Amino acid sequence: MLFLLSFLFFLANNGEAAVPCTTVDANAAACLGFATGMAAKPSDACCSGLRQLAQTVKSVNDKKAICRCLKVGAKSLGIQDRFLSMIPQACNIKVDFPVSVNTNCETIH
Repeated sequence: MLFLLSFLFFLANNGEAAVPCTTVDANAAACLGFATGMAAKPSDACCSGLRQLAQTVKSVNDKKAICRCLKVGAKSLGIQDRFLSMIPQACNIKVDFPVSVNTNCETIH
């Protein structure tokens, strides 16, 4: 459902099961209003959901899977890249790669 946080992928090792898109969607859903330009700032629920999502990351494969899920959602939901890229800073979430609908998920490490 979301795309949003092609970011929240910190902490990486290799090889574990990837985070399913249903988990990504559930945690990023509250960010849709801001990411589409309908809300002035990310909601507390948005930031909280993204922090929870970040805690599920156990491997590089998890980061890539979350990125892929978010990109699929971004295309179908009208996400605006300029708002998407603002979410990590607005939610005070550290991300180690550019947050964008144009991020190449396969280059995340």
